[in-house]
Amino acid sequence: MRVPLTPSARTAVVTAAAFVVLLALVAAGWGPLLSFDRTVAVALHRRALAEPGPTHVIRVFTDRVWAPSTMRALTAAAVIVLWVRRDRWLAGGLVAVTLVSWGLQQAVKAAVDRSRPHWTHPVDSARFAAFPSGHAMSATVACGLLLWVLRRYGVRGGGWAAACAVAAVSVVGVGFTRLWLGVHWASDVLGGWLLGIFLVAWSVACYGRLALSRGR
Repeated sequence: MRVPLTPSARTAVVTAAAFVVLLALVAAGWGPLLSFDRTVAVALHRRALAEPGPTHVIRVFTDRVWAPSTMRALTAAAVIVLWVRRDRWLAGGLVAVTLVSWGLQQAVKAAVDRSRPHWTHPVDSARFAAFPSGHAMSATVACGLLLWVLRRYGVRGGGWAAACAVAAVSVVGVGFTRLWLGVHWASDVLGGWLLGIFLVAWSVACYGRLALSRGR
């Protein structure tokens, strides 16, 4: 008898398939996608040049508030709390997923080796290849894992709504900052989101199966 997929497993399958399609389109240089990316990038870059005040604020958010290092620090704090509470399996799982996320991100970047947008008058700069967006992926993974931990520990009501709102603003917001600053194409950000959602959903599904097998 075939075991039905859990909601998290279904999410992992759907987002993995969507990411593979996007990856193929990016790697093949599909015209309509590249045209859309360019249109969005040019429009936002013009706004960034015309509005230096908001651009400075956006740089602070992307470099400090929503930076991958900040996301890793939040995850590390959660790992410490879980370790102190003797939830060692979950703490180890967060560490493992964070490491896998970083490794997978770098591997895909190296394999695709997509160039970032190039501007005569840039408002920011970034290293490494463009696809997928590391900021978008890191924020998605960190926020998704932290929401999962909160849910497992019974956070409900107003606290849960506030956590979801902060996570949503962070994930969407960091993607917008990368586009506004002209260091990513729109499909880079989408790729980061999809790969991040896949990793979180896959992790939740795997942990659920492990917990079931261990009788937890």
